Amino acid sequence: MSYKLIAIDIDDTLLNDDIIVTEATKKALKRAIDAGVTVTLATGRMYASAQKIANQIELNVPIITYQGALVKTLLDGKVLYERSVPADAARKLLAYTKEHNLHLQLYVDDVLYGTEDNAKIQAYSKLVNIPYVVEPNFELLIDKPNHKMLIIDEPEVLDEHIVVLQELLGDQLHITKSKAHYLEFMHKEGTKGHALQFMAEHIGCTMEQTIGIGDAWNDREMIQVAGLGVAMGNAVPQLKELADYITLSNNEDGVAHVIEKFVLQEN
Repeated sequence: MSYKLIAIDIDDTLLNDDIIVTEATKKALKRAIDAGVTVTLATGRMYASAQKIANQIELNVPIITYQGALVKTLLDGKVLYERSVPADAARKLLAYTKEHNLHLQLYVDDVLYGTEDNAKIQAYSKLVNIPYVVEPNFELLIDKPNHKMLIIDEPEVLDEHIVVLQELLGDQLHITKSKAHYLEFMHKEGTKGHALQFMAEHIGCTMEQTIGIGDAWNDREMIQVAGLGVAMGNAVPQLKELADYITLSNNEDGVAHVIEKFVLQEN
């Protein structure tokens, strides 16, 4: 198979545990691009955060952000695909988080918002390398277009609420976990799978000619629709069960291994 499009998750996939893209992975990415393959990012991160990673590896294509709710070009910032959280569902989720005293983050106009300056948003901000704005009254923001909404808490706390929230909002929202302590809410068509299908059509290739690489449950839809769905060696077990191929871990240049094996066909 001659692959034309590779979509790569960022955290724990492209980035190793030191939060860097290794030189070996950069080299493999460049060789794939030089061979005419479109390489893009597919991340839950906001555009401003993903843009910094894309610039590190010198991409100049549209990138998939907010779990697939926003596909935007790097060179001129043109929005190609966009899905926002429906306003009614957003209000229901806000009310639920208030009732249960949960930490909620909003993303409006590519700005990260929290209601208070606490350890959760500080740690998140540091991880994604993006500043945040404190707005105590989310009522001022909730009716604006939100690409996603995010609850941060202990994994077991989120697991209890997932069951209730799926019942309450599952018919209106795509609900997924990007990390054990991140519970994310997007439009039903704001998934990496929908965005990968859009990108394939955009560049004019078939889904059989696409590769999707990820490590977490939020990569599931992308892994399922890609011609070659790849789970990292460090991926959650459920994703490995769905994948067509399991590569090395993010600390062993697993992305480079996929490119060398399936695109450059060197091993």
